[in-house]
Amino acid sequence: MRGEEYGMPDTNTKLTETDKAILESCKIIVNGLAEYLGCNYEIVLHSLENIDTSIIKIMNGFHTGRTEGGPITDFGLSMLSKIASEKGKNSESYFSKNKKGEPLKSSTIIIRGQGGKPIGLLCINFYLNAPIISLIQSNTPSAEFPYKTQIKENFSKTTDELILKSLDDIRLFVATDSSILPSLKNKRIVELLNDRGIFKIKDAVAIVARHLNISKNTVYLHLRGAKQ
Repeated sequence: MRGEEYGMPDTNTKLTETDKAILESCKIIVNGLAEYLGCNYEIVLHSLENIDTSIIKIMNGFHTGRTEGGPITDFGLSMLSKIASEKGKNSESYFSKNKKGEPLKSSTIIIRGQGGKPIGLLCINFYLNAPIISLIQSNTPSAEFPYKTQIKENFSKTTDELILKSLDDIRLFVATDSSILPSLKNKRIVELLNDRGIFKIKDAVAIVARHLNISKNTVYLHLRGAKQ
């Protein structure tokens, strides 16, 4: 399927090594989105280097029957045409149907490379005929993701708030662990904060030291011990 068939010049794009690296890194995003959203979502990554074989990564392709090496869609081509005429056009959501006539809710997002030129498309297709039970199962803990493996994630407005919330969580955990000697509790708190990457945040050492009522040197001492 060539651009000339749509009254447009050849849509193939010459990619630089940087452009190719950007698209390669996007493959990880495809995997992550598919894992997060579940099997009712098809995630497709297109490279505009060759629109005849543009699909370079696809997850859950059974919804449309496509595989890697497949061509770009007619909508993808029309969107590239829109980009040329509409500044700031980077994405579009719409409803479509697969070959079986089954409804999809779709979104196509432009991936830009060096100089802001379009180099690829990230497409998400949600299968609207998905059974309700399937949607529930993909969004609730299961044998694969049980409650006991759920992670408490702090959504903070500032880094200071993030530090303090993490500190409160870990202090509570350490306080209820009878296997940790009282004299080693601060050391363990610092170690666990370090495991979370908290000390990569500016001024974290000073904030933690102040709230644990210990010196910054003591925090650094515990950190050195954790690295050994």
